[in-house]
Amino acid sequence: MDIIKAIEAKQIKENAQNFSVGDTVKVYFRIVEGATERVQVYEGIVIAINNYGVRKTFVVRKISYGVGVERIFPLHSPRIDNIEVVRRGKVRRAKLYYLRDRVGKSAKVKELIQKKN
Repeated sequence: MDIIKAIEAKQIKENAQNFSVGDTVKVYFRIVEGATERVQVYEGIVIAINNYGVRKTFVVRKISYGVGVERIFPLHSPRIDNIEVVRRGKVRRAKLYYLRDRVGKSAKVKELIQKKN
């Protein structure tokens, strides 16, 4: 068991989680097409975060040409270059699966406003 934990400890990215459920994020994902490699940006709302440690994943949902598209990303994947938070969301749930049934303005998440001192 210690061998597995040692291997997983090497694969964990430092400072990987700077977002939470309800946030709108841009995920910079590296895609290999034949011999070329490019970075594709996937922007959407984080509707779920699952598991822990190296196996931690998050689900990003976006609307593309009127159709809802969800994608699951491994948080500690070497293919993820960067995760940029576009806006913070104010939510009271751990999973936002109810957004799948919503259309239009009711599918929006309120923005979390930071208090200034």
